[in-house]
Amino acid sequence: MAKFINLDFLYAPAENGKTNFWSALIGSPTKFSLESRVFHSVSLGLIAATLIYAPYNLFAGLYVGSISAMFFSLFFSYQYYYSRFRAKPHSSVLFGLMGLLIFGINYFAIAGIAGSTDIIWPAYLLVLLVISPYRHHLNWLVIYLTWFFVLHTLGYYYPEFIKYPFDTPKGQYLDRMTAFPLPVFVIYIVIRFIRRNYDTERTNALQKTIALESSNEQILKQKEELEQRSLEKDNLMSIISHDVRTPLINIQNYLVLLNKNKLRDEQRLLIEQSLETATSHTITMLSNLLNWSKSQMGGSFAQLEAINVLKVLESTIEMARVTALKKEITFENTIPSRLMILADKDMLQIVMRNLVNNAIKFTAIGGMIKINAEIINNECNITVMDNGIGMAASEQSAIFSIKAAPTYGTNNEKGVGLGLVLSKEYTERMGGKIGFESRLNEGSKFSISLPLAE
Repeated sequence: MAKFINLDFLYAPAENGKTNFWSALIGSPTKFSLESRVFHSVSLGLIAATLIYAPYNLFAGLYVGSISAMFFSLFFSYQYYYSRFRAKPHSSVLFGLMGLLIFGINYFAIAGIAGSTDIIWPAYLLVLLVISPYRHHLNWLVIYLTWFFVLHTLGYYYPEFIKYPFDTPKGQYLDRMTAFPLPVFVIYIVIRFIRRNYDTERTNALQKTIALESSNEQILKQKEELEQRSLEKDNLMSIISHDVRTPLINIQNYLVLLNKNKLRDEQRLLIEQSLETATSHTITMLSNLLNWSKSQMGGSFAQLEAINVLKVLESTIEMARVTALKKEITFENTIPSRLMILADKDMLQIVMRNLVNNAIKFTAIGGMIKINAEIINNECNITVMDNGIGMAASEQSAIFSIKAAPTYGTNNEKGVGLGLVLSKEYTERMGGKIGFESRLNEGSKFSISLPLAE
């Protein structure tokens, strides 16, 4: 059965969407090496040139040149076909030997040093060096230089070996004019391929460098995140192991004393009040811890809806007012009754509960706390302001991060700062911002900004 060559590749679209006939002839860079593509290009050029030179030389009476051209054409057609369509590597050895043979014959057949052979010779060697392995380069250079000197030496000492087919200067002129474009064309192809390949490799190297730098940045970022997670884990373990365990031990000790009937009524009252306070703080801390853990595991999603600020926060504020009365703190709420915002009801209550509890914690007996809400720059700005102990400037940079070291309120209330971390995360998940102002011994003012309901 006859076999046919598939020529569909000749009409394959190039990157710009147009048919790239030349690129199809020399082969894709993804399938052929630079050496093979240079060989294909030069082969096509030499085949075209020899098909022109063969009849021209025959017409001009240069019979040896005509036969050499035809032989050249057949040789390169064979090499090109097997390299391009049969995927068999071209033979640089045959290519090199063919050059030695043809140039040797042409040198003596076409005017020797006065002919055009020396013009084509260097270009052919250039192609040979491009398409041959690096380890052969020095060998071919030595062989071609030696062959060059041998031919010219023979021509010098035995001039009778050299034929002069040109009857007139016009013949020599035509020989030079027709021979010169061939090496120029070959040099153009080789330099163009090398330059384009260099530019491509440089672009690829640059892209790889950029990708590597980006990858390194991601690795460093992931490393920092892992270190932060590790620190948070250690802090949480500290909270659980100490701050949760302590009130439970106190309750256990109290129950032991009750069973032994060793407490007077006034002692029991003091202990119960102390345990109530400790238990209340522990419940708040556990609530924040569970909510924050849920947030970190991706289980907390803000369900935004239009809500009335005062109605949603009314129960939270009243509970805080009861706690504030125990420290004789004046509690003032001036949130407008019709103010509507876009927020998650549960998240907003948790945020405000933490901010108000912090204000109570760090405000001394007889102090004052004000809660207000107003519209600023088309946003609702809710503030919790107190005249408590405030914060030093050195402490302010870390208040929205988890800290292992505990903080104590004006009545020695203990906390770990997790409430502010949770408040910041929830506020940002609702599309808002949280900020504060604080001065040591003058009080603090925390504010959250949330979008208004349309």
